[in-house]
Amino acid sequence: MGNQMDRLSHLSYAEVPTVDPNGVDTDDGPRIGVSYIFSSDDDELEDGCAVEGGEKHANEEEKNYDQRDEVECAVYHREECIYEKSAKCANLEVYSPENLLNKCKAGDLVEFVATNQYPHWAVYVGDFQVVHLHRAEVKNSFLTDASQGRRCRIVNDWYKFKPLCTEVVVQNAMEQVGLKDRELSWRNSESFAAWCRFGKREFKMGGEIRIGKQPYRLKVFVSDKHSHVLEFQSLEDVIMEKRRNDHLGRTAVLRELAAHFRGMEERESVETYRGPHACPTERRSWTHQK
Repeated sequence: MGNQMDRLSHLSYAEVPTVDPNGVDTDDGPRIGVSYIFSSDDDELEDGCAVEGGEKHANEEEKNYDQRDEVECAVYHREECIYEKSAKCANLEVYSPENLLNKCKAGDLVEFVATNQYPHWAVYVGDFQVVHLHRAEVKNSFLTDASQGRRCRIVNDWYKFKPLCTEVVVQNAMEQVGLKDRELSWRNSESFAAWCRFGKREFKMGGEIRIGKQPYRLKVFVSDKHSHVLEFQSLEDVIMEKRRNDHLGRTAVLRELAAHFRGMEERESVETYRGPHACPTERRSWTHQK
């Protein structure tokens, strides 16, 4: 294409765009999340390979993973919860690939996790194998090879959609094997695996039109009593932001939020000093847990 757009991303919550182009929202409510129309996960980062210097061996020693650094969150479409990852509603325990094989059934969604890496999702298709989107290609691999030294778990129940029957889930996955680059309809391994299991077009690139209000909300659980909420126009964008948080880890996300609110307080102090005719300050986005 002759007119390429630079990849869009944001480095911190302070840089997440708000409704007003000047960065000021006048109404109470959640902040508006970034749009990832031209963005996708870095496969080199997602699968644990170095950007330079070639691939690491698939069965390298186990990577570090600290469950305490999990970012717990929920996703809402309007008022309906369509995804939740939290210790209260799901088993977050992880296993070695060899141990997980004893628990897997055809059609299961598998997540591979390691500290400071994007989570990698796959569809278990039986015979110790998975189908997954890996480095811009849909591949059929042994689960132990796909793990790349990461811990793993079954995540069938995190998305609340009704799953397709096992045969269709496996068929959806196997029929995509070999697709690569411009043939792909998914931005990352999670969107691909979830599409195979649930068959919803919202998991595909461009599956929803980004116009009007933001019907999706990503609620990041900060503590037992507080959460941070961002609004998005598509499930695709929510997944990208959610995965970015998983890549950073809970400690880094909380640090971002602390810096964001500290900046808000400083701006509020300036506006208070300037008097009642100053521009309105950016709205807060702390919410109490229900």
